[in-house]
Amino acid sequence: MIFSVCRICEAQIEDEMQILRLFYKEQDLVISPTRHPKPISQVAENITVITAEEIKKMNTHTIAEALNRIVGTFIISTQDFGAPSQFMLQGSEDRHILVLIDGVPLNFLSEGAAETSYIPLGIISRIEVIKGPASSAWGSSLGGVINIITKSAGNTEIPKASVSASYGEKNTQDYRAEMAGELKSVGYYLYTGYQDSDGLRFSRNHKNNSFYSKIRIPFSTDLVAGLSVGYNESNTNFGDFPSAYISSAGDSRILFITGSLNATLSKNLRAHISLYTLKQKFVQNKDNLGLGSILGNDFADGELFSKNIYDEKTIGTNAKLVWAHRRHTAVLGADFNYGELSQKSKFGNFPIYLLGRNEISEDDTGVDKWAIYFNDTITVQNWSITPGIRFDKSDITESFVSPSLGVTYKLSDDSILKASVARGFNIPCLSMNLVNPDLEPEKVWSYQTGIESSASKYFWVKATGFYHELKDAIGFSVEGIPANDYKKTIERKGFEIETETMSFYNLSLSAGIAYVKIEPYNTLGSNEIYIYNIGVKYDDKKSFNARLFGHYIEWDLGPELDSIYHSDSSDFVWDLTFNKKIHQSKKSIIETFFSAHNIFNGSQYIYEENQNPRRWIEAGFKITF
Repeated sequence: MIFSVCRICEAQIEDEMQILRLFYKEQDLVISPTRHPKPISQVAENITVITAEEIKKMNTHTIAEALNRIVGTFIISTQDFGAPSQFMLQGSEDRHILVLIDGVPLNFLSEGAAETSYIPLGIISRIEVIKGPASSAWGSSLGGVINIITKSAGNTEIPKASVSASYGEKNTQDYRAEMAGELKSVGYYLYTGYQDSDGLRFSRNHKNNSFYSKIRIPFSTDLVAGLSVGYNESNTNFGDFPSAYISSAGDSRILFITGSLNATLSKNLRAHISLYTLKQKFVQNKDNLGLGSILGNDFADGELFSKNIYDEKTIGTNAKLVWAHRRHTAVLGADFNYGELSQKSKFGNFPIYLLGRNEISEDDTGVDKWAIYFNDTITVQNWSITPGIRFDKSDITESFVSPSLGVTYKLSDDSILKASVARGFNIPCLSMNLVNPDLEPEKVWSYQTGIESSASKYFWVKATGFYHELKDAIGFSVEGIPANDYKKTIERKGFEIETETMSFYNLSLSAGIAYVKIEPYNTLGSNEIYIYNIGVKYDDKKSFNARLFGHYIEWDLGPELDSIYHSDSSDFVWDLTFNKKIHQSKKSIIETFFSAHNIFNGSQYIYEENQNPRRWIEAGFKITF
């Protein structure tokens, strides 16, 4: 049973949300569109939810692997174990997508994009993905939002716990342990995880340690405080890149802390305030491969090419009031954020002598941002209307106003029409701002419309059409300097269709297609992108389930870029997973699982030196008690 929104804070609602990916029910709730729980049937935005249960059945190890199953999400990755990845939503740039965890923005101040490989899947309750600008709620998020919502603190005196382990080829390991409970009304959740791999392809390898904790302190039924702390350290060898004469490796550290306070002020009025801090440090080492003479100069194997250190610190706060009365659910909020970036680079002989670099380069900069926003969900019979507006101000660029309007119409109990229009923006990242402080925000007008229906007793279908017109797009001059006047306007338009059949003898089929036309092209050089997904599921609802998933992506780089990148996307990549309960009692459950990745050795990569792994297998177990 779902708790009343009026009665309990968001953190407690998360425990009770039952989000069904296939058939959405009226009471199913999502947070991301308006930053307050609302029924998904009232959401006009193009949103997809991945639950913890779905992630478990996928047997994936990173957020990128899970998001790769979503139609309209385009991911550039080596698909190696723990590999860094770039996200695109409906063809957007990776820096245009805002990634959040526990309300903390994870995007790097230096480059604008976010990296999620260090966020453990085990702590995730669900992931909400909005495709298209969400600036009226979240600010700088021209391409969309990936909102990672973590598991809630426990509510039972006897703790609930689980441990899991997997082992695969190339010494690939993933170990997880978690525990949740309640001690004298104080709820808690604890998680620790470890991943290690010798690398599934070439010279790549990966290792990371992670820790996460959350507590909930109810001072009364109307006042609840929360605190969450996450930490991760990882080391990744990205591999050798003979075309650039280098090998690359990196170390990262991340610490994020969030404190929150939720209060019920009256029957119809609630308040929320949170404080957070985020510290990220990334060190990337590039060494010469010693492949011979470069422009008449010889450089030894292992000699330093460059060492780059990015040290970021961010502190922020957000507050909101929620008023719910009859046909209205109005949200008024404010965000404040300050970030500092320290960049230091040390260069070896090659860039010093041939590229004219100084031996050491140092830069320190920062950004101060604040915003206010308002939205209201108005329900009238079968209609749901959601106007929204936000004002953003930063000290590195001009202010911006982001209006939006979303409308849903309930055709029947199982069919919904959706339409939305929104203005969005993205501010330049600090590295760009250091080089060109005159950069303006990138701006977009976005239009989307769609239908979602399970009217047929045999299948569910969702179809969406979109058009995004991006202006003041940041391009780069021949010298590599970000410039306002390089590409002024970019259009992205396309469609998404996804469907899934009803279960028949425990078997169901799914399929999806996404297409985006980019004019003139994105930074990768793509003019058109296609995605095809095919899935087969078997689930006896008792002790056994299996999934076969096929994924194909075509970047349409053209013969010129293909000859440079030596890309290959000629095959579907198929993954097969099995999950089986071998013991179940009132006190414990023991499950085993098996996965075969890329079972037909399909090739799907953009850069020849970043090829996806060939077929590899793994197996493991999970004990819940």
